[in-house]
Amino acid sequence: MKNRDAALDGIRGLAALGVWLLHVGGNTGVIYGDGMFAWMAARLGIAVPIFFLLSGLLLYRPWAEAVIEDTDPPKAGRYLWRRVLRVMPAYWVVTAVALWAWSSLDVYGWAKWLLLLQNYTEQTRAPDGLYQMWTMPIEMAFYVALPVLAWLLGRCARGGNRPVRLLAGIAVLPVVSIATVVLSHVYDQPQLALWLPYHLIFFAAGMAMAVLSVWIRQSEVVDALASQLLVLAVLLYAVLSTELAGPRTLTLPTMSQSLWRMVLEATVAVLVVAPFALAPRHGTLRYRVLGNPVSAYLGRISYSVFLWHAAVITLFYKVTGSAPFAGNFVQVAVFTFVGTILVSIASHHLVEESAQRLSGRRSAPAGQLPEAPVPQPAPPGP
Repeated sequence: MKNRDAALDGIRGLAALGVWLLHVGGNTGVIYGDGMFAWMAARLGIAVPIFFLLSGLLLYRPWAEAVIEDTDPPKAGRYLWRRVLRVMPAYWVVTAVALWAWSSLDVYGWAKWLLLLQNYTEQTRAPDGLYQMWTMPIEMAFYVALPVLAWLLGRCARGGNRPVRLLAGIAVLPVVSIATVVLSHVYDQPQLALWLPYHLIFFAAGMAMAVLSVWIRQSEVVDALASQLLVLAVLLYAVLSTELAGPRTLTLPTMSQSLWRMVLEATVAVLVVAPFALAPRHGTLRYRVLGNPVSAYLGRISYSVFLWHAAVITLFYKVTGSAPFAGNFVQVAVFTFVGTILVSIASHHLVEESAQRLSGRRSAPAGQLPEAPVPQPAPPGP
């Protein structure tokens, strides 16, 4: 297996911590307070678009490479089997534990959650410890749809400039997302936000990045502007943290707010990932920060962190008897961080890696992007 890209692992690890911190802030009520910190903490849900973008980038890249370099594409059946083994065993363990501990669902309710059908049925309050799992049916829907999308894009790419044709085909997907936002508001169907079409813009950004990473390999422009791109991502995140992108409560946003949030989240996600996917120069400061062994390991266990953190937060509140939307932010953060990391390490090595061995892989496919030649000499970058 090719070497993992440590910096992309680091991005995934930070995104997982972002989701955990968002839910600590939500449970303690911090994100509903006044001030810029509360608003910016409330927008840590940007981690989800980053996860989706990384899925599009890393999973579509073998198909993009096959089209551009005229080689055999991945086998759809083998790919789907590996995806199931990558995602479902750990998900089943966490879901079963949370449902057993804190829910009174019947057999139908258990089946709905274990089979990732929760987004396609009547929406009710998620069981304790599972409120982050709304993203899982969307991810799985993309996994299932990807071979079909890749086949269609491959057909479109024939008879011309293949990379350009692939990018043109991928450009249709964000239009589908925008149309879904409009339809959800016009017809008052907010549950559409839980379906794949609503989120295709994020996966499409990653797929486009996959095409570019095969086509141009190393972008000198992106490399030269890497620090500016990352600073711009921070500035746009500050804009995302205003009322322009909607309320922080469960109040539904307007159509304008939904569109602004979608566009800003997609842009921030692209700006964060592009310097590492399109300019993979491993000797730069940005790589040393995100690709160091600690960040990279956090990225490798990030799926378990995502799965377990809500259950750990729920357990803390049950054991301490703290009231909802209350509690000391620092205390909750410290205890749940330690608990989440410990249980995630065990889950990753005992459940995830065991399941991966069944598919013939030691670990999930991560950022297997080609490393660019090291410039001689190269000043430290951002």
